[in-house]
Amino acid sequence: MKQVIKDPDLFRLFENCFPNTLDTAITWKGLSWRNASSYLPTDINSPDPTPKPTGNNDPEEELTFITTGDIPAMWLRDSAHQLTSYSPLLTPSNSTSSLASLYRGLINLQARYILTAPHCNAFLAPQNPSSPLPSSPKTIHECKYELDSLASFLSLIHTYLTQTSDTPFLTTSLNLLPALKRILSITTDLQTGTYSRTGTVSYAPYQFQRLTTTSTETLPNAGSGPPFHPGTNLVRSAFRPSDDACTYQGFIPGNMMFSSYLSLLSPYISPISPSTSKKISKLAAEIRAGIEDHGRIDHRLYGRIYAYEVDGYGSHSLMDDANIPSLLSAPLLGGYLDRRDETYQRTRRFALSKMNPYYMFGPVLNATGGPHIGPGMAWPMGLIVQALTSDDDEEIYSCIKQLLSSTDGLGLMHESVNTHSVSVWTRHWFSWANGLFGQLILDVNKRKPHLLARSYQ
Repeated sequence: MKQVIKDPDLFRLFENCFPNTLDTAITWKGLSWRNASSYLPTDINSPDPTPKPTGNNDPEEELTFITTGDIPAMWLRDSAHQLTSYSPLLTPSNSTSSLASLYRGLINLQARYILTAPHCNAFLAPQNPSSPLPSSPKTIHECKYELDSLASFLSLIHTYLTQTSDTPFLTTSLNLLPALKRILSITTDLQTGTYSRTGTVSYAPYQFQRLTTTSTETLPNAGSGPPFHPGTNLVRSAFRPSDDACTYQGFIPGNMMFSSYLSLLSPYISPISPSTSKKISKLAAEIRAGIEDHGRIDHRLYGRIYAYEVDGYGSHSLMDDANIPSLLSAPLLGGYLDRRDETYQRTRRFALSKMNPYYMFGPVLNATGGPHIGPGMAWPMGLIVQALTSDDDEEIYSCIKQLLSSTDGLGLMHESVNTHSVSVWTRHWFSWANGLFGQLILDVNKRKPHLLARSYQ
C-alpha cells in the first residue's frame, strides 16, 4: 500500500489504523482448557455467582479473546467487526498462528458465550490459568440484548466460510451448530408482541432494568420494554449497536443484518442439518417481509424511506446512528440491498441531511453521530460508512480528507469528534473504527485506486 498511497500522511494513518486490532486487541489466544466454558450466573448482579459449565469441551479447540481496545471486555459485535477488517487477507490455514486460526478461535468463543447467555452482548475473559488476563467467576460484562450482536456472530461465520471454504469447520466446531440453533430459538421467541390475541400481556423473554440517571441505560414497563405489536415478523431488539435502549424495538438495521446473514448461511448449513437450514431460510424470509411491510414510511421531503425503528403500531423513529448496523450501512449488511436501490438512495439522502437529528455538521467533521455521545459529536465510523457506500469520487475524497484531519495529531480514529473543535473527542483510539478505516482504504484501492494517488493536504 505504501507504493499506492501517495500522500505520506494518509499512508501513515493507514499504517497506524489497519493493524491496530492485531497489534493491541488480541489479548488472549490459545487452545481450550479443562472444563473450559463460559459461566451462566444465577444472578448476573451477584458478586459471587455459581459457575455452570455449558457447551461441549474439546481440548484442542482454538479460542480467541478480543477486547474493544481500551475496555477489558469483549463485545460480540465489536470483535466480529474487528476481525472482518482483515477478511481480504484471510486464506485457508490449519496453523494455530494464522489469521484463519484467529477467526476460528473467535467463532468458537462467541459460540460458547451465546450458549451460556444468548441475550448478553459483552463478556469478560474466561477463567484460564494460562491467560495473562484477569478472570472472574462473572464472565458476563454486560447483558444488553442487541439483535445485531447475534447477527455479527452470523456475519463472522459467513466471512470465514466464504474466504476459506472450510465447511468441515461447521462440524468440527462442537459448539457452532448448537449456538446457531439457540439463536433461532431465542429470536423466534422475540418475534412475539406485547399482547396475546386475547389481550393478556405476553411474557417478555428478555427483561432488563438498572438504577441509572440515563434513560437509554434501562427499559420501561418493568424492564420488558415499550409495547410491540404482534405479527410484524420482525425480531425485537432491546438495545441498539450503540448499547442505547431502543425507542421502538423493531430495530430495522439490525433486522436487515440478521435476515441477510441467515439467508447467506442457510446453504452452508443444509448439508449437515437440512431441518435447521429450512428454519433459517424461513426466519430470514419472514424478517425480510416484515422489514418491507413495516419498516418503510413516507417522508414529507424524501419520499418512501426506511425508518430506524418501528413498533408495529404505526409509530417510528426517523433518524440514523453511526454505529453499524445503521440505515446508511444497509448495502454492507450482507448485501441486504443494492446501494443503487431507490429506497436506499432516498434513505441515504435523509441520513446525510439535517433532517436526521443525529447528523452532525461543522468545520471539523460532517457525519452521523448518535445519542450515545450526544449532539455535536460526529463519529468517524459514520464518515467511513458514507465513503464505503458511495460511488462518487468527490464524496469519497471529501470523507477521507475529513478523517485524515480529525485525529488531533494522534494518528488514530476516535470514537467521536466535536464538529467544531478537533481537540474535543471521545476515546484516544477506537479499535473497530481503526480497522474500518483500513477497510475503506483497501476498498478504495480496489474500486477507485486513482483516489489514492491524490493529495489530501
